[in-house]
Amino acid sequence: MYQVVFSDVDGTLLNDQHCITPLTLLTIKKIQIPFVIVSARSPSGIYPILEENDLVCPMICYGGGMILNHENEIIYEQGMETSLALKIINYIEANNFDIAWCVYSFDDWIVKDCLDPRIIKEEQIVKAKSRQGNQIEIKKLSKVHKILCICNPEYINDLEAKLKIMFKECQIVKSSNILIEITHQNISKAFAIKKYCDLLNIDIKNTIAFGDQYNDLEMLKIVGCGIAMKNAPLEIKKEVKQVTEDNNHDGIYFALSKLNLFKEL
Repeated sequence: MYQVVFSDVDGTLLNDQHCITPLTLLTIKKIQIPFVIVSARSPSGIYPILEENDLVCPMICYGGGMILNHENEIIYEQGMETSLALKIINYIEANNFDIAWCVYSFDDWIVKDCLDPRIIKEEQIVKAKSRQGNQIEIKKLSKVHKILCICNPEYINDLEAKLKIMFKECQIVKSSNILIEITHQNISKAFAIKKYCDLLNIDIKNTIAFGDQYNDLEMLKIVGCGIAMKNAPLEIKKEVKQVTEDNNHDGIYFALSKLNLFKEL
C-alpha cells in the first residue's frame, strides 16, 4: 500500500505556464496520503505554489539539501562550506563563463546582478526576489545550500564537464538545458527521499515519485513506483518502468488514477 507521493515541480507538477492544472490540483487534494513536493527550488520559490493553490505539503528543497514538514519547519538540512562555495564562484568569475550565478543559503538568494535578464526571468518563474551581492556577502553566510548556474544552452554541457572536473567534492547536475545545480556532494533528491522516509519510518518501496529531468532519475529508480512524465528526455523514459502523460495534460492525475489512489473526481 502506497504511503507517500513525491513530485518534482517544474515540468512535472507545473505545466509550461508554471501553473498546476485544475484536474491535477483536485487530484492532489483528493488523495489520502501525503503529497511531498521535491524541487531544486528554495523554500521561497515553493511557498507561492502552495499559497496560490491552497495546499499544505511537506517540501524537499535545494535538490535534497533541505526538508521541511507541512508546517514549514526544517526537519533536515545539509549545505556546503561557505569557503567551497566561494571557490566555485571565484572559478566562474576568473574564467568569464557565460553564467548568471545564484547562491542560496536557507531562504537567502544572492546574485551578482539583479538586472541580468536571466535573473529577472528566474524571479518571475519562482515568484521570489533575489538580492544583489558579491563574494564579500557570500563569505558572511553560515553555509550554502545550493549554487545555481543559469547558462547559455550552447555551452552548458562543456561547462558542466569543466565544473565536475574542478569540483569533484560537489554534486553537480544539469536540471534543464540552461540550468546547472551545485550542492553538497552527498545531496540529491533520492538521498532526501530516503531521509524523509527514515524520519517518518516509511518503507521507501511504498512510495511513488514523479519527475521529468536528469536530476530526478535517481529518485524515480529508488522508490517503489517511479513515473516519468511524457515530456521527459528519452533517456529518462527508457530508465523508468512507467511513463504518464505530459505536464500540460494532467500526467499526475492519470498515473494516480491508474493506481486507484482516489475515487473518481
